[in-house]
Amino acid sequence: MKYITTVNEKEYSIEVVDDHHVRIGDRLIHVNFEPVSGQPVFSLIMDGKSYESFVYAGEEDWQVLLRGRLFQVTVEDEREKRLRVAAGGGASEGGEYLMKAPMPGLVVAISVEEGQDVEKGQVLVILESMKMQNELKAPRAGKIGRIRVKAGESVEQKQTLLSIH
Repeated sequence: MKYITTVNEKEYSIEVVDDHHVRIGDRLIHVNFEPVSGQPVFSLIMDGKSYESFVYAGEEDWQVLLRGRLFQVTVEDEREKRLRVAAGGGASEGGEYLMKAPMPGLVVAISVEEGQDVEKGQVLVILESMKMQNELKAPRAGKIGRIRVKAGESVEQKQTLLSIH
């Protein structure tokens, strides 16, 4: 089956060929993707290179933490994309966005203040988890609403950290 996958607003056509092969564009890639002991951590071996990733399912997208970077990912099959485009749907730039912790961890730093204007891609929070510091970035431009955590505080997975209006 073919899927349209959007990673940080860049679109990829991905076809799942079989349990160990995917096609991204014209490139056939050998993959092995396994969960690690019932956690939201996955072992990914792609073309012989090993990666560890954290995958968190949000309400409308996936958050994938790979090599210390957090990616916003949406996955639609071709039919879903056609229906969304026909209905005029797309990524909402308005309203409130709640940034949630993609995994349990320790808030190392918060680099913004309430009421501050932020740009898309700006680092908002540094979260330490599994001995790695992860930069959580703004998915869109906006103004910081309420900050619900403090540096040095432990947070749970899916806990709201802050809001962007």
